[in-house]
Amino acid sequence: MASHRHHHHGPTSGEYPVLNLKPGAKWSRGLTQGRLGTFIGGHFSDINLTSVLYVHRSDDPEHVKLEVWSAPGLSKPTFEEAMKQTFKPAKKGISLGPSWTNHWWKVAVKIPAYWFQYERVQFEFDPGCEAMIFSTDGTPLHGITGGFGGERRVEYILPPEARKAGHYEFVIESTCNGLFGMQGGGISPPDMNRYFSLASADLVVPNEDAWHLLWDFKVLCQIIETLPGSSPLENKALVAANEIINVFDHRDPSTVGKCRKIAEGVFGEGWQAKGEKIYEEGMHKESLVWGIGHCHIDTAWLWPFSATQQKVARSWSTQIDLMERYPEHRFACSSAQQYKWLEQLYPKLFERVKAKILEGKFHPIGGSWVENDANMPSGEGLARQFIFGQRYFQSRFGIRCKTAWLPDSFGLTGALPQLIRLAGMDYFFTQKLSWNNINVFPHNTFNWVGIDGTQVLCHMTPVDTYGAQATAGDINKGITNHKNIESSDKALLVFGNGDGGGGPLPAMLENLRRLRATTNNARELPPVSMGQSVDEFFETIVDQTKAGNALPNWHGELYLEFHRGTYTSHGSIKKGNRKSEILMRDLEILATLASLFGHKGSDYVYPQSRINDSWEKVLLCHFHDVLPGSAIGMVYEDAEKLYAQVKKEGSELIEEAFKAIFGFSSSDARTQPASGNIVGFNTTPFPRRDVVKVPFAGPHAAKLRSRLVQTTKDGKEGYALMDCSAGGPLSSSSGMFADCHPVSVYTNGSDHFVLKNDLVQLTISQGRITSLLDVQLERELIPEGETGGLVIFDDTPNFWDAWDVEIHHLETRQPLKFENVTVLEEGPLRAAVLAQLVYGKSIIVLIISLNAVNGSMRQGARPYLNFEAHVEWHQRHEFLKFEIPLNIQSDVATYETPFGHVQRPTHKNTTWDLAKFEVCGHKFADLSEFGYGVAILSESKYGFSCHGNVLRISLLRAATEPDAEQDQGSHDFSWAVLPHVGHFLESDVPIAAYLYNSPLHVRSVPDDVKFQAGSTHRPAFLVAGAHNVILETIKRGDDDDVSGHGPKTVVLRLYEAYGGHATVKLLISASVEVEKAIITNLLEDDNKDELGFTAVAEEEATGGYSHYIKLSFRRFEVKTIKLTLGSGTKKEGETKRESWVSV
Repeated sequence: MASHRHHHHGPTSGEYPVLNLKPGAKWSRGLTQGRLGTFIGGHFSDINLTSVLYVHRSDDPEHVKLEVWSAPGLSKPTFEEAMKQTFKPAKKGISLGPSWTNHWWKVAVKIPAYWFQYERVQFEFDPGCEAMIFSTDGTPLHGITGGFGGERRVEYILPPEARKAGHYEFVIESTCNGLFGMQGGGISPPDMNRYFSLASADLVVPNEDAWHLLWDFKVLCQIIETLPGSSPLENKALVAANEIINVFDHRDPSTVGKCRKIAEGVFGEGWQAKGEKIYEEGMHKESLVWGIGHCHIDTAWLWPFSATQQKVARSWSTQIDLMERYPEHRFACSSAQQYKWLEQLYPKLFERVKAKILEGKFHPIGGSWVENDANMPSGEGLARQFIFGQRYFQSRFGIRCKTAWLPDSFGLTGALPQLIRLAGMDYFFTQKLSWNNINVFPHNTFNWVGIDGTQVLCHMTPVDTYGAQATAGDINKGITNHKNIESSDKALLVFGNGDGGGGPLPAMLENLRRLRATTNNARELPPVSMGQSVDEFFETIVDQTKAGNALPNWHGELYLEFHRGTYTSHGSIKKGNRKSEILMRDLEILATLASLFGHKGSDYVYPQSRINDSWEKVLLCHFHDVLPGSAIGMVYEDAEKLYAQVKKEGSELIEEAFKAIFGFSSSDARTQPASGNIVGFNTTPFPRRDVVKVPFAGPHAAKLRSRLVQTTKDGKEGYALMDCSAGGPLSSSSGMFADCHPVSVYTNGSDHFVLKNDLVQLTISQGRITSLLDVQLERELIPEGETGGLVIFDDTPNFWDAWDVEIHHLETRQPLKFENVTVLEEGPLRAAVLAQLVYGKSIIVLIISLNAVNGSMRQGARPYLNFEAHVEWHQRHEFLKFEIPLNIQSDVATYETPFGHVQRPTHKNTTWDLAKFEVCGHKFADLSEFGYGVAILSESKYGFSCHGNVLRISLLRAATEPDAEQDQGSHDFSWAVLPHVGHFLESDVPIAAYLYNSPLHVRSVPDDVKFQAGSTHRPAFLVAGAHNVILETIKRGDDDDVSGHGPKTVVLRLYEAYGGHATVKLLISASVEVEKAIITNLLEDDNKDELGFTAVAEEEATGGYSHYIKLSFRRFEVKTIKLTLGSGTKKEGETKRESWVSV
């Protein structure tokens, strides 16, 4: 058989060559990938892509004319005010400052005629700080972020008509602060004398193709960095990026187009021409990652409130511009306060925002006044966040939010799910728990079940940020980091520069288009969708998970294992919040009663507007970097002023209400010498007795002395026993009752002091508390060999100074001893010792006292030991606490939380237990076992801990960042130790803590005023039948026309406080004619489910009540009752007046 061979001397088409004399195409992947960093900027910027990004640039006076006016001091003039000033010629390189000052520029540009051929002409303005472009009629157009960080945004695209006309004028306001204040990305106190230079004020023509190639190349690099080297798409992107570098020649403009064609091999041919339609294509029926633009603007943090007002306008005007250029762009924005600032300060921009809201592109979200702290506001404070937020959005835009939004709050109370649902929202977005520093939170999409059993659908984006950069890595992380992928494969990509504002950049939207184009033809990355809302995202999850049934549950609080020091930092702000919230509660109660029962002849009108103004100030200070104490000092100067305004306004309104109720003016008997009888007004729903200190002075001192039980040693002040044990609103001074428990103090004259009565006894020996004895039970509560008192710890967190206290601080405990203890009061109504302590540069003065009345009027109650502190605090990085070791064993301690309580471990069985070494509580923390317990009551502190048997309250910190003077100076605060018989659930602790935080309003009234005693002293509304339900709020309806026209309503808010079921009677005074009663939501919406009324029994009728409403509660349930009143409700002095209160 013959064999035939064919010889070829070179390759031919379709054949594999025989000979190969070349080196081959083997490459070094690592070196090739490393090469990519040389294509943009850097050492080779004169020959790489950067060198061709601009076609023309001009800054000469012929084409750019600049004039500037600098506002005096830290003033922030309006556009109209600024335009009236005299401007001076300016040029590039000018230095402006110092920090926080505002400077206004008039800009006139002359555009060369031949530039009309270009697609775009823009003005590049880089003052090194933040700025905003205005039209000449004062409309904000675009924000500027100077400098060279990732937030840089310095270009303003001139309108096409300007190119055509050849000239254009506009105005710029620049403010001498960066996006992150003066810190440059750190948290140190701001440099108050920083100056900024105008680096650029240029008229430029960008090379549009080159810029698109820049974005092409960056996305290719992102794909390479995100995907493994074994991925076909990663290899394809790397080959394309390498080839682009090879083909590009800065001397040949045509190579830019050739390079872009190479990139299409990854993104798809002709992808760019499809624009926003690119999101309608692809092999994927549903996208896994949903993109939503966002701009987290901290309402105050490393900058003051006034700077935030400007940040809002800059950021939001820029987003409107992007919506015009990128039709798929949707922008979610929270915080009604920021919208209100825009409405007040930038009304023209507000109208542009409103138009985009109605168009469905700009999405109000969150339903709250600010993105508040969610640990320390009271339950009513949290409710008002949603009430004020939702009412604002509805009044301005005709919408209510469906998704609550707190991405950056430092932990979240378990009361929130119920309040979110009661505010008309079903969904909740948060993110901060990804910062946990001990345990990884196990869920991303889950049902969050609150302390009462209410659930809200929660998503914590697996991208782990609310400020994503819209990169391939971000999108990929949305799925690869998703912890509930078996239940829901959807993730929210919240992208845009944040904290200091800014929001999405054009480059981010360009990224997303390219990445979607890529995934339309490849499977290695999850597809991203645009053009939808956060609400639609959650609605899809509801459908996908069978209404949440396929999702895991998380019960109770979302405790952040981080930023635990914020419960204590800036003690004056914590106190301002607590006092303001209680002041607002009392004001609303008294104003409501005055509007319903004002004395005959009174023209009193419920001051709804003034009350709302004060609430807005309180709610503003709830912000999650203000109330936690983690902002710069300037913020606290503003916050202290706001709290002072609330106190002044609230006090004035309370005096007006008292005048309407009593029919005459009264004076505060705690601060002004009494000229007649002393009476107290009880705004709580509980019976009580109080020991009240009043001054002696003036011509009526002798007469007043006869009405007091005890006087001070110097005779300048006295103590009155105010009796309100019948539970009504009025109390008057009286002598000692038979069921009081006279107190005394014993001392050996030097270092041993005993405060005691027949119920409790406290011993201080050698500067420490050595004994706490329940005298009646003969039970010693402090273990042998252990002592209580003040303790101090080193406080050096790993980074976040004002925010964090780390677990290792517990290893540095140093007990402090009371010094110079002397007897101050010897009884019988009040016994007290005065103790002083000098530590370092600080002085602590303590009055430790015991009263002859108990913490509450509950049967078997005990009195509390009160600790009243005045501190001159000058420590740095030290942490002052009070501790008491207890002869009580329990695996959990109990802490008050908004509208309820929460139990947390006292041990370290697991890392989840260990992580809760410092926790938040409100008015009490309690350690109980069967039969007995001890609580610490707080009137202004929120930090607590319980390690084993040692219960602590945190008093003062001393961080130096971001406020160098945090907590330095004078402090006055109190706490108390309350023993109680029975476990916490059987105790009076919530009631005693409520009373401890709610002092009587003590008034001096004329002698000839007679107060009717007995059954006439009854509240207008009373809860009977179960002590675990508390009537928290009495107010007029939010929609009432308080001038007297239209329906008159009263709104009552009640909650179950102990964690169990209850059925109660809500008794209504015979003076209140109720036509209709409904259970409503926080927004006081009307419904058709009316509550029935039942006539009261005879014994209740003699107390002045005519009807009651029967109400049932589950554990920790919050109920809002709306009463519509009839015309029969009588003012004081008319028929039925005696059934409420008589004067």
